[in-house]
Amino acid sequence: MPKVSVIMSVFNGGAYLEKSINSILNQTFEDFEFIIVDGSSNDDTIKLIDGYKNRINKLVSEKDNGIYDAINKGISLASG
Repeated sequence: MPKVSVIMSVFNGGAYLEKSINSILNQTFEDFEFIIVDGSSNDDTIKLIDGYKNRINKLVSEKDNGIYDAINKGISLASG
């Protein structure tokens, strides 16, 4: 089976982020990489992500130009 890249873009999503992260990490399919692109959030998003940093393959946290820019950044980092 091919490797799958899961790209999550987020901006100030702390209230919903942990449920989304756990949904991805609890999948039974194992050959995937997990990339999070954060738009420089100013809530507790980064703190939540830090709790999972050992299971996240790549993290970018910087200002972007919206969701499409964030997803394109993630695609450029993806290997799957």
